[in-house]
Amino acid sequence: MTRNLTEKQQKFLDVLFEEAQGNPVKALKIAEYAHGVSSTTVLNALQDEVAELTKKFISTRGPQAAWSLMEVLNNPTDLGNKEKMAAAKDLLDRAGFVKTEKVEVKTESPLFILPPKANED
Repeated sequence: MTRNLTEKQQKFLDVLFEEAQGNPVKALKIAEYAHGVSSTTVLNALQDEVAELTKKFISTRGPQAAWSLMEVLNNPTDLGNKEKMAAAKDLLDRAGFVKTEKVEVKTESPLFILPPKANED
């Protein structure tokens, strides 16, 4: 369900992750809100929209994070590689590219026989 946003609300959302570089106070100024309007008030009113745009923003930065990991592989002795890898991993995790571990258990028989309890009489 898409809400009807005011022109200023839409402008705020349009510039928040681009021209304002994530700074809500700067986005308020660019969207021409009146002086004294609280960024918290606007963000609370647009909470769902901001959350959705944040997810999209992070997911679109996934290729950049993956490329950063490749730079570390190509230049393993560069200073700051540990920090680059941690930042790239965190961004990729948040974008949904989480490392998964798969454990496969194989048995010859699906039946398990447990020994009797020690204190049974």
